[in-house]
Amino acid sequence: MNVGKSTSKALRLLSKPSARTYRSHPIRAASQCSAPGPSSPQNDRPHFPCVDAHAARESRIISSRSSSSSASSSPSGPEPPYARPNPTSYKVYHHDSPLPLVYADPLPSFDIAYETWGELSPRKDNVILLHTGLSASSHAASTELNPADGWWEKFIGPGRALDTNQFFIICTNVLGGCYGSTGPSSPDPATGEPYATRFPVLSIFDMVRAQFCLLDHLGIDSLYASVGSSMGAMQSLAAGWLYPERVGKVVSISGTARSSPSAIAMRFAQRSVLMADPNWKNGFYYDGLPPHTGMKLARQIATITYRSGPEWDLRFGRKLRPLPESELPAERARPPALCPDFLIETYLDHQGEEFCLKYDANSLIYISKAMDLFDMTAPALAELRLPLPPPRSSPPPLPPSLRPASPAHAQYHFGVSHSKSHPPPPNPPLHLPDLAAGLRPLANTPVLILGVQSDILFPVEQQREVADALRIAGNQMVSYYELGGVWGHDTFLLDVQNVGGAIRGFLS
Repeated sequence: MNVGKSTSKALRLLSKPSARTYRSHPIRAASQCSAPGPSSPQNDRPHFPCVDAHAARESRIISSRSSSSSASSSPSGPEPPYARPNPTSYKVYHHDSPLPLVYADPLPSFDIAYETWGELSPRKDNVILLHTGLSASSHAASTELNPADGWWEKFIGPGRALDTNQFFIICTNVLGGCYGSTGPSSPDPATGEPYATRFPVLSIFDMVRAQFCLLDHLGIDSLYASVGSSMGAMQSLAAGWLYPERVGKVVSISGTARSSPSAIAMRFAQRSVLMADPNWKNGFYYDGLPPHTGMKLARQIATITYRSGPEWDLRFGRKLRPLPESELPAERARPPALCPDFLIETYLDHQGEEFCLKYDANSLIYISKAMDLFDMTAPALAELRLPLPPPRSSPPPLPPSLRPASPAHAQYHFGVSHSKSHPPPPNPPLHLPDLAAGLRPLANTPVLILGVQSDILFPVEQQREVADALRIAGNQMVSYYELGGVWGHDTFLLDVQNVGGAIRGFLS
């Protein structure tokens, strides 16, 4: 049998038009499959409140801007919605000399917004620098100038994790932010117009260097501790790495020393939907409407990474939003909605709506990119031309309750370390030796690392990895704890007892 001839004949037969194939049939609409009821006539167009909400929000923005500008006597126009807290409720340090940057030419000058709690000791040796997450302001706790609760309200105060009876706490809005510190929404000194996307790409190291310019201005030579969660945990590690002699202790909560591909992917998705918003205009939107729709969607994506599936199962399950009796059909099942219908959908919708006008879109893009770029492995640091500083040579500071120093000072931190109880990794990642080499400047700095088992944004394996790398680098003063619970990444904001207790024990 000639297979080639048979195949060719078959192909020719298939290529001939078929009368049956091309016979004309009337096209039947899906609605013809069942007779429409009296409440759903064929010509009615569907109504989507969740889509209409974007247009309604846009109308409110336009209306509020026109009413604000007509009532405002300021020549610069109304304050943008994300410029919170109010500028009278925080201090601003202006640095008028250039700041070297990792990826760009020096920033000519910059502002850093900050707030403080507690009393600075006469020797200025009781200072804790508190680093924020991606979108947080300097308002970590209430103050006389701003009595509103801060984002870490229950962790700061007398007898709390950051004990204001013992410590002087400083919290800044990061460089690149929009709550008082210089960022893309700030005026470019060269033009007087907002930087927008002319603003230089930042690194976590740039943010920390700007903070230490503030410390220099305040006459603070050394920190008792550098404390941070999430992106703040990156900054805290970077502070101890850049300035081993100036940072006494490091607290890193739900963070990492090397951004993972999964976290980069999540943040890329957020930036993608934001930059696809027509109002983004390549970042030059400050004289018009902000990309509020993209910001809402970006926040919804982010919120998925902040909590955990088990929590949402307990909190929402598969429950639907309640409907009025008048909307419930009598003779058939409840009709599903394409807009938020499940309670989890309404929760995400609410989170996006609450956030979309509170933060600057360009700040979100720039700061999230800085998080993606963070990598403390030795080859990555070498590529950035960041020389490794020598480890700390002086003993770490004692808690205020144990001062003045005793002969046992040098052994104190070894006694409270939990490094030896942490087992070596059974299957270490290939980059672990490079990370250990990169973290060598922290070899003599006490470090507290907290991880959360339900965290999907910074999985607990990343905190174990930091603890392992520090131990391999020679650090015998590592305290490492894993927390349970269902709150996911947001555990650092909610679990006052366990997170707060671990910090208080480590610092005090």
